[in-house]
Amino acid sequence: MKKVFTFLFFLLTGVFSVQAQVEELEIENNYTVIDSTFLIQEGVASYYGTRFHLRKTANGEVYNMEHLTAAHKNLPFGTMLRVVNLKNEKAVWVRVNDRLPPNSKRVVDLSKGAARELGMIRDGVVRVRLEVPDQETIASLMEYFDENKPDDIRLRLYPVPLEVTRPSIELLEMMMDLPGDLVLSRGK
Repeated sequence: MKKVFTFLFFLLTGVFSVQAQVEELEIENNYTVIDSTFLIQEGVASYYGTRFHLRKTANGEVYNMEHLTAAHKNLPFGTMLRVVNLKNEKAVWVRVNDRLPPNSKRVVDLSKGAARELGMIRDGVVRVRLEVPDQETIASLMEYFDENKPDDIRLRLYPVPLEVTRPSIELLEMMMDLPGDLVLSRGK
């Protein structure tokens, strides 16, 4: 009787877990799930072009409006950012080489080449999401800002996800062959 009960328990548990997985997949297919692990900021972006073309940027480089670069209020020069246009989900990687004024309402000012990649030339100003490439960049930004991190920048380190393995059918069958008092005992 205990074997039958144990078998039914594992069978029903397996059915419910499969059903939960199917529901989970349906949810993911109906909605876009954004992995926010590397998201550091959201806000408004604009771009600049011919007026500043071939002038020096804040880090001393000569600005080329066709290169994939950006101006940011606080991020260190050389920081690589993935900028995602929230209107059309187009993305581009840029390198910070210039500064926005401290009182700017924008989070980033892009080169004309980057704006073209994002499909924002016609709009001029769009809502964007800024992401960094990896956890190491987040750690280096935490070190860079130390205790003076701007309030509108999000810096969080995430642990490496654990891999969970479900028991195989063979393991369940082996458990069925064990005496009932071993399967249902709690380590007495």
